[in-house]
Amino acid sequence: MSKRNVLMASLAAALLAPVAASAQSTSPAASSATPAAAAVEVAGVKYDGTAEVAGQKLQLNGAGIRYKAIFKVYTAGLYLNAKATTPEAVLANTGPKRIHIQMLRDIDGEELGKLFTKGMEQNATREEFGRSISGVLRMSEIFVQKKKLKTGESFGVDYIPGTGTVVFVNGQLIPGEPIKGEDFFHMLLKIWLGKSPADSDLKVALLGGAKPAPTSSRNAVGSNR
Repeated sequence: MSKRNVLMASLAAALLAPVAASAQSTSPAASSATPAAAAVEVAGVKYDGTAEVAGQKLQLNGAGIRYKAIFKVYTAGLYLNAKATTPEAVLANTGPKRIHIQMLRDIDGEELGKLFTKGMEQNATREEFGRSISGVLRMSEIFVQKKKLKTGESFGVDYIPGTGTVVFVNGQLIPGEPIKGEDFFHMLLKIWLGKSPADSDLKVALLGGAKPAPTSSRNAVGSNR
């Protein structure tokens, strides 16, 4: 090989080496990226790892089962834009939020509305409950109009910053004005995350904790919601 050819070959090798190194360094990028949140199945109900609310992608924070004694009543999943492991962190999050519930038993709509009202009242001060009374009545009215939620049916409640709280039943938006104010949605979340939760084990699950096995002594606190 002539000196000219040797020089050209060396130059080509020098130019190509950085390209190959760059390709090698960038090819694993996908594997080092943050993995998508995994879907979770609870009592046969699938909760997707992500959900979109108000144009923002939220991640499943946790999901679990609401028991009454040893009976499964419904599943619940909480979606946030950032992981939260305490009630305080959930309530401090100012972004969109979603709580999604799917029934595992039939329940009378009016009864469910009353139980949710009771749950909000037990976890709020008198002042907080009074400020949100219009939202409480609106939620009760939605359930009364539904009359009955059957096994497999679902409802969801979204909080949209700047808009308020909107309700979906079986994926369909309930018409009407959103319930204004973040305070109402916080009070609603306290049914499951407050000092007197509907189910203490479900509270742990919604905060991303492990799901304990059911026992006959479950739900000593807040056993009706």
